[in-house]
Amino acid sequence: MTTSPDRGALSGIASAGSFLVGIIGANAWSDAPYPRPGSAPDRIRAFFRKDPRPARLSAVAQVVSAITLARFTASAARLAHTADRIGLLPAAAVTGGAAATASLLASAACTAGLTTSRADDDARAVALHRRAFLAGGVAHGVGFGMLVGAVGLAGRRTGLLSPSLATMALGSAAAGLLSPLYLVAEPAAWLIPIGRFSGFVVVGRAAAAMAHRSAS
Repeated sequence: MTTSPDRGALSGIASAGSFLVGIIGANAWSDAPYPRPGSAPDRIRAFFRKDPRPARLSAVAQVVSAITLARFTASAARLAHTADRIGLLPAAAVTGGAAATASLLASAACTAGLTTSRADDDARAVALHRRAFLAGGVAHGVGFGMLVGAVGLAGRRTGLLSPSLATMALGSAAAGLLSPLYLVAEPAAWLIPIGRFSGFVVVGRAAAAMAHRSAS
């Protein structure tokens, strides 16, 4: 079994870090609270249009997070191929990573659009805000969940991750894959941050392990 170091896997840590910088930075910088899904147009514009710089920081951070996540997906696919040469785990890693990357880029585009005159129209502002949430929350949760689940299973089979961390990965994956339940029950929205932040832990640990493992 090949266990050569993969320095490019550190992009997983960069992806999580840039996403967190965007969330924390935008909310700390803005004078208005981030509008919840379904908020009135005036509340949406208070965050995105009154001073667009925090929201634009968030959009840029999402783009950086998406690009680095795409790079991490390549490392995750190689790890998955080592654990499963039949191809199910690599396929899950690639599909999940591609979906998570694309949805995050779509969310960034909607977020950026909300900082422009496109959000001056009430209906368009509400629609853009909902699309940003559905792309960056629900859709991203599903794709990221698939990726994290594949990393967890592959990491467990190869000995890269401990059993407890692999279990966390499966729990994170389940939360992400179930996040579309938000569309029928609003309390299910909690599945989105649960899946995302626990997934960050798994990705960070797996990335560090892949980057620093000894060659054999």
